[in-house]
Amino acid sequence: MTTRTLPDGRPIPHFSGDERAMLDSWLDFHRATLELKVRDLDDAQVRAAVAEPSELTLLGLVQHLAEVERNWFQRTVARLDVPPVYGAENESGYGLDPGRGLDEALDVWRREVARGRELCGGLSLEHTGRIPEGPMAGVEVSFRWVLIHLIEEYARHNGHADILRERIDGVTGA
Repeated sequence: MTTRTLPDGRPIPHFSGDERAMLDSWLDFHRATLELKVRDLDDAQVRAAVAEPSELTLLGLVQHLAEVERNWFQRTVARLDVPPVYGAENESGYGLDPGRGLDEALDVWRREVARGRELCGGLSLEHTGRIPEGPMAGVEVSFRWVLIHLIEEYARHNGHADILRERIDGVTGA
Protein backbone atom coordinates (compact mmCIF):
# COMPACT_ATOMS: atom_id res chain seq x y z
CA MET A 1 0.00 0.00 0.00
CA THR A 2 1.35 3.42 -0.98
CA THR A 3 1.87 5.89 1.84
CA ARG A 4 0.35 9.27 1.16
CA THR A 5 1.48 12.32 3.08
CA LEU A 6 0.01 15.55 4.35
CA PRO A 7 1.51 18.86 3.15
CA ASP A 8 3.60 18.97 6.36
CA GLY A 9 5.17 15.60 5.47
CA ARG A 10 3.36 13.38 7.96
CA PRO A 11 2.07 10.06 6.64
CA ILE A 12 -1.70 9.80 6.31
CA PRO A 13 -2.98 6.80 8.29
CA HIS A 14 -4.62 4.09 6.20
CA PHE A 15 -8.39 4.39 5.83
CA SER A 16 -8.93 0.69 5.20
CA GLY A 17 -7.07 -2.56 4.81
CA ASP A 18 -5.15 -4.95 6.98
CA GLU A 19 -5.48 -4.29 10.72
CA ARG A 20 -1.73 -4.46 11.39
CA ALA A 21 -0.99 -2.02 8.57
CA MET A 22 -3.66 0.35 9.89
CA LEU A 23 -2.32 0.24 13.45
CA ASP A 24 1.26 0.74 12.23
CA SER A 25 0.17 3.68 10.06
CA TRP A 26 -1.59 5.39 12.98
CA LEU A 27 1.48 4.95 15.18
CA ASP A 28 3.70 6.35 12.42
CA PHE A 29 1.36 9.33 12.05
CA HIS A 30 1.62 10.11 15.76
CA ARG A 31 5.40 9.66 15.77
CA ALA A 32 5.64 12.12 12.88
CA THR A 33 3.35 14.52 14.76
CA LEU A 34 5.77 14.53 17.69
CA GLU A 35 8.63 15.41 15.33
CA LEU A 36 6.51 18.17 13.79
CA LYS A 37 5.86 19.67 17.23
CA VAL A 38 9.58 20.16 17.91
CA ARG A 39 10.56 21.20 14.37
CA ASP A 40 12.39 24.54 14.06
CA LEU A 41 12.79 25.01 17.83
CA ASP A 42 16.09 25.57 19.60
CA ASP A 43 17.32 23.81 22.73
CA ALA A 44 16.19 26.63 25.03
CA GLN A 45 12.66 26.51 23.61
CA VAL A 46 12.27 22.73 23.99
CA ARG A 47 13.53 22.98 27.58
CA ALA A 48 10.92 25.60 28.50
CA ALA A 49 8.21 24.53 30.96
CA VAL A 50 5.67 27.01 29.65
CA ALA A 51 2.39 25.61 30.98
CA GLU A 52 2.70 26.31 34.70
CA PRO A 53 2.42 24.79 37.19
CA SER A 54 3.54 21.78 35.14
CA GLU A 55 7.26 21.28 34.58
CA LEU A 56 6.60 19.35 31.36
CA THR A 57 8.80 20.27 28.39
CA LEU A 58 8.93 19.27 24.74
CA LEU A 59 12.43 17.85 25.28
CA GLY A 60 11.11 15.82 28.21
CA LEU A 61 8.31 14.46 26.01
CA VAL A 62 10.77 13.31 23.32
CA GLN A 63 12.89 11.59 25.96
CA HIS A 64 9.84 10.05 27.64
CA LEU A 65 8.59 8.63 24.35
CA ALA A 66 12.03 7.07 23.73
CA GLU A 67 11.57 5.31 27.09
CA VAL A 68 8.03 4.30 26.11
CA GLU A 69 9.25 2.82 22.82
CA ARG A 70 11.94 0.79 24.62
CA ASN A 71 9.69 -0.34 27.44
CA TRP A 72 6.81 -1.59 25.34
CA PHE A 73 8.54 -2.98 22.27
CA GLN A 74 11.81 -4.28 23.70
CA ARG A 75 11.03 -5.05 27.32
CA THR A 76 7.36 -6.09 27.06
CA VAL A 77 6.82 -7.47 23.55
CA ALA A 78 10.30 -8.91 22.89
CA ARG A 79 10.88 -9.69 26.59
CA LEU A 80 14.44 -8.34 26.48
CA ASP A 81 16.26 -7.39 29.66
CA VAL A 82 17.37 -3.87 28.70
CA PRO A 83 17.86 -0.92 31.05
CA PRO A 84 15.97 2.36 30.80
CA VAL A 85 17.29 4.60 28.01
CA TYR A 86 18.22 7.44 30.35
CA GLY A 87 19.11 5.36 33.38
CA ALA A 88 17.27 4.31 36.51
CA GLU A 89 17.48 7.84 37.96
CA ASN A 90 15.45 9.17 34.99
CA GLU A 91 13.34 6.14 34.11
CA SER A 92 10.39 8.26 32.97
CA GLY A 93 12.63 10.25 30.60
CA TYR A 94 11.21 13.59 31.67
CA GLY A 95 14.33 14.77 33.53
CA LEU A 96 16.57 17.12 31.59
CA ASP A 97 20.35 16.83 31.40
CA PRO A 98 22.11 20.15 30.73
CA GLY A 99 24.41 18.40 28.26
CA ARG A 100 21.69 16.78 26.16
CA GLY A 101 19.92 18.81 23.52
CA LEU A 102 17.08 18.18 21.14
CA ASP A 103 19.19 16.70 18.33
CA GLU A 104 20.64 14.06 20.62
CA ALA A 105 17.25 13.25 22.17
CA LEU A 106 15.67 12.89 18.71
CA ASP A 107 18.51 10.61 17.60
CA VAL A 108 17.97 8.41 20.67
CA TRP A 109 14.20 8.38 20.10
CA ARG A 110 14.65 7.46 16.42
CA ARG A 111 17.00 4.59 17.38
CA GLU A 112 14.41 3.26 19.84
CA VAL A 113 11.69 3.47 17.15
CA ALA A 114 13.95 1.64 14.67
CA ARG A 115 14.83 -1.08 17.20
CA GLY A 116 11.16 -1.63 18.00
CA ARG A 117 10.35 -1.95 14.30
CA GLU A 118 13.20 -4.42 13.87
CA LEU A 119 12.06 -6.60 16.75
CA CYS A 120 8.34 -6.47 16.02
CA GLY A 121 8.21 -6.29 12.23
CA GLY A 122 7.16 -9.88 11.67
CA LEU A 123 5.02 -10.41 14.75
CA SER A 124 1.34 -11.25 14.57
CA LEU A 125 -1.11 -9.10 16.50
CA GLU A 126 -1.83 -12.14 18.68
CA HIS A 127 1.81 -12.44 19.83
CA THR A 128 1.96 -11.97 23.59
CA GLY A 129 4.48 -10.14 25.67
CA ARG A 130 4.71 -9.71 29.41
CA ILE A 131 4.73 -6.46 31.39
CA PRO A 132 8.09 -6.63 33.19
CA GLU A 133 7.48 -4.45 36.25
CA GLY A 134 5.21 -2.03 38.00
CA PRO A 135 1.69 -2.54 39.31
CA MET A 136 0.82 -4.85 36.39
CA ALA A 137 4.07 -6.85 36.41
CA GLY A 138 3.69 -10.30 34.90
CA VAL A 139 0.47 -9.54 33.02
CA GLU A 140 0.51 -10.90 29.48
CA VAL A 141 -0.58 -8.49 26.75
CA SER A 142 -1.09 -9.00 23.04
CA PHE A 143 0.99 -7.10 20.52
CA ARG A 144 -2.32 -5.63 19.32
CA TRP A 145 -2.91 -4.22 22.83
CA VAL A 146 0.59 -2.71 22.85
CA LEU A 147 0.09 -1.01 19.47
CA ILE A 148 -3.26 0.43 20.57
CA HIS A 149 -1.73 1.60 23.84
CA LEU A 150 1.18 3.28 22.04
CA ILE A 151 -1.21 5.08 19.67
CA GLU A 152 -3.13 6.32 22.72
CA GLU A 153 0.09 7.29 24.52
CA TYR A 154 1.40 9.30 21.57
CA ALA A 155 -1.99 10.94 20.95
CA ARG A 156 -2.20 12.07 24.58
CA HIS A 157 1.36 13.40 24.64
CA ASN A 158 0.94 15.08 21.26
CA GLY A 159 -1.94 16.98 22.85
CA HIS A 160 0.45 18.11 25.56
CA ALA A 161 2.97 19.03 22.84
CA ASP A 162 0.29 21.14 21.09
CA ILE A 163 -0.18 23.22 24.23
CA LEU A 164 3.54 23.57 24.90
CA ARG A 165 4.32 24.55 21.30
CA GLU A 166 1.56 27.14 21.22
CA ARG A 167 2.86 28.69 24.45
CA ILE A 168 6.43 28.76 23.07
CA ASP A 169 5.87 30.45 19.73
CA GLY A 170 2.15 30.50 18.90
CA VAL A 171 2.28 27.62 16.41
CA THR A 172 -0.96 25.66 16.50
CA GLY A 173 -2.51 22.77 14.64
CA ALA A 174 -1.53 19.27 13.63
